[in-house]
Amino acid sequence: MRNLIHPAAPGNDSEGLIQRSALAGHEKLDGVARLADASADFPGAEEIPGLRKLIRESWRRSAQLLANPDNPEAPLALDTDELEEYRRQHPLASIMPVIHKLLVQPSHDSGLLVAVGDEVGRLLWVEGDPVLQRRAEGMMFVPGADWSEATVGTSAPGTALALGRGIQISGAEHYQRSVHPWSCTAVPFHDPDSGALLGVVDITGKATAVAPHTLSLVEATVAAAQAQLRVERLQLAAALASRPVRRRSNSSAAREGSAGGAGASGAKEGSLYRNSLQLLGRDQALLSIEGKTVALSARHSEILALLSTHPDGLNAEELSVLLYPGDGSTMTLRAEMVRLRKILQQLNPAAVPESRPYKLSMDLVPDSGQVLSCLQRGAHRIALEIYRGAVLPRSEAPGIIDLRQRVSSLMREAVLTDGSAETLLKYAALPEARDDVGVRLAALKLLPARSPKRAAVVADLERLEAELSA
Repeated sequence: MRNLIHPAAPGNDSEGLIQRSALAGHEKLDGVARLADASADFPGAEEIPGLRKLIRESWRRSAQLLANPDNPEAPLALDTDELEEYRRQHPLASIMPVIHKLLVQPSHDSGLLVAVGDEVGRLLWVEGDPVLQRRAEGMMFVPGADWSEATVGTSAPGTALALGRGIQISGAEHYQRSVHPWSCTAVPFHDPDSGALLGVVDITGKATAVAPHTLSLVEATVAAAQAQLRVERLQLAAALASRPVRRRSNSSAAREGSAGGAGASGAKEGSLYRNSLQLLGRDQALLSIEGKTVALSARHSEILALLSTHPDGLNAEELSVLLYPGDGSTMTLRAEMVRLRKILQQLNPAAVPESRPYKLSMDLVPDSGQVLSCLQRGAHRIALEIYRGAVLPRSEAPGIIDLRQRVSSLMREAVLTDGSAETLLKYAALPEARDDVGVRLAALKLLPARSPKRAAVVADLERLEAELSA
């Protein structure tokens, strides 16, 4: 039977042209000053003929993020103990049997490696051809290493995460020169229910790693793994629904929830979901715990948003100052906390906040925090995909206003420095950017002279000028 993961190696003139263009581009990179404003010195399209637009834009981002093309290896972000615990708790752990069956097993002795990383580009599993695994250690393509675009520059795992879609990177198209002997294909893995980014699946090797069929193979594997994750969640929900309900105290429930539950079933529950709080572009947050979702009141949304950004907790006075304009009453706050606890007790007892100080008893990922994390590592496009609007836009809580302004200003700054007309236009469509002249002028500057999108931008600018002069 023909091995679908290891067909005859491709070899054609177009691939040779790609490599020659990329190598010529690296000669241009030697003259680029890798400064905060690297985009000003970065070679333009006409200076690197034949280099794919995707690669050129990724190199530009890599230069802006101060990635060094001469670094011989990726840094280790997780040591052995941290890695084991992190992998055990990660939602992707439950779908590894699917990855093994469809990708890892066929890759043994085929000259290919299969890697699975988290949403920030840290490799969690690297398996496949044993000989190739030893060679890959030379560039630190190993579990625990950071292969984000911000750290190693252009690579399939990091760039797929930065763009939010499947890509292929061949040889010298990699930003880091030590990776030029390798080629890779990677596809992001999104939560099948919430759509949140969970990680990335990658195939790395020689020329066969970027064969035309390989991208489709990895995409099909990711789709199968997503379907399996959804099935496991449905099975878990059915098992929980049929389990007899036993009364227990909030404190014992919180202890069980923070430890992932008792026994194997508890570990299983902890690995299938990532608890989240959706704050962006909505006045009432959506809280999702272990697959159950509830809409919160405006005040409860503010309380959980503030607690999620203060993992060490807040006492009653501190939380009141952040929650209420003017002089906040701790008595009013305590009454709100009683009501919030009742709601969370019904949703999941382990989610009930602790007291003295007020503190979340389980990990909760706010979408605003995901945006800030993406911006910090230079994944501007993913940040914009997540960013649906301002944090609780109508909230007048002082702490929420500060968070909202911080996220919004950093998002706008990132969009303006991204250097992509597409990104600028997508941001301009957000409610908060309706009157943003600077963003539209930047987009107009980048759009080609004959682009049909220019007319809409010009019309927007004329509208804004008329409104300002009225």
